[in-house]
Amino acid sequence: MTTGDSDAAIKYAPTPESLEDFGLVDAYKDWLNTEGVKVIEDFAFEDMSKIELGPWERKGGKGAVINIPYHVLTNDSQIIEINPGGKSEPEHHVYEEYVYIISGVGATSIWTGDGNEKKTFEWKKGSLFSIPLNAWYQHFNGSGAEPARYLAVTTAPCNMRLFSDNDFIFNCDYKFANRYSGEDDFFSGNGKLYKRRIWASNFMPNAPDMALYEWSERGAGGINSMFEMAGNLSKAHISEFPIGTYKKAHRHGPGANLVLLSGDAGFSLIWTKDDMSDLRKADWKVGSLVIVPSDGTYHQHFNSGTRRARYMALTPGTHGLRNPIPRGQGADASFKAGGYQIEYEDEERRIHEIFEEELRKNGVTCRMKAFIPYCTGEVGPTSAKDA
Repeated sequence: MTTGDSDAAIKYAPTPESLEDFGLVDAYKDWLNTEGVKVIEDFAFEDMSKIELGPWERKGGKGAVINIPYHVLTNDSQIIEINPGGKSEPEHHVYEEYVYIISGVGATSIWTGDGNEKKTFEWKKGSLFSIPLNAWYQHFNGSGAEPARYLAVTTAPCNMRLFSDNDFIFNCDYKFANRYSGEDDFFSGNGKLYKRRIWASNFMPNAPDMALYEWSERGAGGINSMFEMAGNLSKAHISEFPIGTYKKAHRHGPGANLVLLSGDAGFSLIWTKDDMSDLRKADWKVGSLVIVPSDGTYHQHFNSGTRRARYMALTPGTHGLRNPIPRGQGADASFKAGGYQIEYEDEERRIHEIFEEELRKNGVTCRMKAFIPYCTGEVGPTSAKDA
């Protein structure tokens, strides 16, 4: 073929000078605007009980939606307060939702909308449960004098943007019977323990006090339990570590919500650059919320207080984008072995120096000598048995 023949085959058309921009619909932002709810863009909150809320009629009182300052929203975090003696409007939706009770007492009714009777269970401060996908539900404040406040972590952003049809999200009548079909014991608090510390249950009556199991790969004397709830793709786990110790740094996708359940002082270090030039420190205490703010963000948690520190992580999971893998795989493996974790011997020295400086402020001895040769403290726990 000659050059002339090739040029003749090109289907060229001049671009008109006046064209409109293609209009992109953001169903999630449209929903936020329709709800009229207060939106907060941030990732670290020292006290969830003091986050300022605005009116949110659907939820029975006040609320705010937290979005991380990042262009990818795998989930959102909603702080909701039900008025004394109040209740939310009945609703159902095609997105997953975890609920953690920050304060107050109350009850939740769940039903499928196909004639099955409502199942009602009671909750209190520290309870954790998940609304089954597209099941009807309604929350009730059990106190006539005090508000009830809770954290809801939902997959609303990605589901709404996937379907771009909020009528489908809130009015779909399909019953996900493989997740929930009105079982009498669904919210009983009973469960089953599996390998790799996996606890399958749909209701945790008191997350700050539940039993945990050894997870030495993540750091000195640490214990943990991974949760499978309501058939969700989004996940949850609880970890706890001793006084004067800290977890190993690792990284993963955005949207992991870290909720502090016990401990009197501590902090998380967060960074994205290999030279740590964007290092940020987020101090925490019981009731704090820290969210992994972007993809590939390194984060590391430190107990600088005088009590054991326990935190819960509510995470977006895989959204079905990859084949199922065992819980925790990769998160507890070294980068040198193909994982996403920085081992103690590979961390920057300044990490430990920051930790010891915080310990001195609280009069606490560092107990990392078994792992950090330049630690100025003592040999501490190397397993859960001696923690």
